[in-house]
Amino acid sequence: MPRLLSGRLDLAFVRPPERPDRRLEFLFLFHETAVVAVPIGHPLADRERLGIGDLAKEPLIVPERRSRPHSHDLTIKLFAEAGLQARVAQVAEEKQTIINLVAAQLGVAIVPRWTSRMTTPGVRYIPLDEAAGPMNKLPLAAAWIQGSRDAVRDEMLAMLRDGLGSYAEQA
Repeated sequence: MPRLLSGRLDLAFVRPPERPDRRLEFLFLFHETAVVAVPIGHPLADRERLGIGDLAKEPLIVPERRSRPHSHDLTIKLFAEAGLQARVAQVAEEKQTIINLVAAQLGVAIVPRWTSRMTTPGVRYIPLDEAAGPMNKLPLAAAWIQGSRDAVRDEMLAMLRDGLGSYAEQA
């Protein structure tokens, strides 16, 4: 978001902050579903679905809260809602780093479903049990500087609005 505010970006896809900057405008797009990334060969890798209880004794790789508060908090809240303590083994800033740590068999991670499109050998993505309910979601929004004019950005926003139903189904 600092790049938006500095004018270096015209539009960004973001997890909306708890306290949005009033200089920015947001278009909520959808909630992304979270999945569990596990190393291939891990005892849980053959499962079709996983519950948080299945992960209770697993070392977790979580996003660094400062840079990824929504993803970090999702993992911690899922465990808290299940009455469990997350066993954080490693903190990493970028999704690619997290997935590479999973591939290196250093732990498992709860990640947005789009991450499963990364082609990282040695990682399997497993849906979380439906019991996680609405806690198993990450908000996604488009953001831009409020009151700014940009015809290309506005066309992109119109395209996003037109396709929201389709995008949300795949999230």
